[in-house]
Amino acid sequence: MKLVLSITAVLFAGALSAQAEVVVASRTLKSRAILQPDDLELREGSDAGAFSDIADIVGLEARVVLYQGRPITRGDVGPPALIERNQLITVIFKRGGLTISAEARSLGRAAVGERLRVMNTASRKTVTGTVTPDGDVIVGDVQPPASN
Repeated sequence: MKLVLSITAVLFAGALSAQAEVVVASRTLKSRAILQPDDLELREGSDAGAFSDIADIVGLEARVVLYQGRPITRGDVGPPALIERNQLITVIFKRGGLTISAEARSLGRAAVGERLRVMNTASRKTVTGTVTPDGDVIVGDVQPPASN
């Protein structure tokens, strides 16, 4: 009876780990690389968090090193950074009818819609805002404008 239960358990466990096609890197790609179709391929795999369609990630940026043959997950890629670390940008503060803009230095990298810490170059104060499509960082209670 134990043997039958063991065989059934092994067969059932095998059925749960179904194989499907997942997107993998066709070669090792450096962090910050913009993904192109020839950088990617489909292979049989069972990684639940991996992409299954190459078209979903073409044009995205590698956030980590992508090793050849390993499945690519959502945390591995993201939109290309619009602002680089130490880049001078304009920070815009909006509240009600008041708008203030100032020069700031980015303290990290970020893409459109992502949160970014910046330092006001005049006051040396650090604030966090959201990157807009035109490369500014908006701070305050107003949502960034939609991209055109």
